[in-house]
Amino acid sequence: MINGKKLIVVLPAYNAGQTLEKTYSEIPFEITDDVILVDDKSTDDTVEKAKKLGIKHIIVHDNNKGYGGNQKTCYNNALQLGADIVIMLHPDYQYTPKLIQSMAYLIANDVYPVVLGSRILGRGALKGGMPFYKYVFNRFLTLIQNILIHQKLSEYHTGYRAFSANVLKSINYNSNSDNFVFDNQMLAQIFYAGYEIAEITCPTKYFNEASSINLSNSIKYGMGVVKTSLLYFFNKIGLAKSKIFRSPEINTDANS
Repeated sequence: MINGKKLIVVLPAYNAGQTLEKTYSEIPFEITDDVILVDDKSTDDTVEKAKKLGIKHIIVHDNNKGYGGNQKTCYNNALQLGADIVIMLHPDYQYTPKLIQSMAYLIANDVYPVVLGSRILGRGALKGGMPFYKYVFNRFLTLIQNILIHQKLSEYHTGYRAFSANVLKSINYNSNSDNFVFDNQMLAQIFYAGYEIAEITCPTKYFNEASSINLSNSIKYGMGVVKTSLLYFFNKIGLAKSKIFRSPEINTDANS
């Protein structure tokens, strides 16, 4: 716990058998109360590795629900377990768990309700091996999003995120896509609800075992990102009413 607040780390896993142990070993358990691993129908030994590591809360999807669908299960179960702070960490070791303390304390001390680990602040992205086309794609999309959403984030596309439970309970994330655009929809919802988001510099690693989407899916993702930002803009000026910006009914159904 931090300042009496329960911290839960969630691991949305898919074929993370080769990197899970290294990721898990660096989680700061002196402040982490629980770890939840949600396996999205992996075809490798991710679940077996998780059991050997002694992860208490392991949830296995009967079918592949996608990256967004995996996160829905992560957050719903974390809230059901009484989390006050939830940190989403990829078990593929692309992001270092050593930033968990820094991200969690910003929330625990009521400085910010949401914290992102940014690969773009500093020189972490290209230095860590991010393909140049992805870097350019990231910068271009972020520029468009900042204009439409009227914010100043360095990037909207990091997978390293920390949330106050109050934020998760107040946004309708269960209505979001089950695919990669889920991440962007969440950030749009958070800004729409009036919350601020902090960023800290985060090194990143690109290697064979780290998950990454291909060019075709990157293009689809980019189109979804632009659509989400436009929906945000039109909802803000009253020309649209998207369900993702409605108040949530109940976000704590662990089976969602």
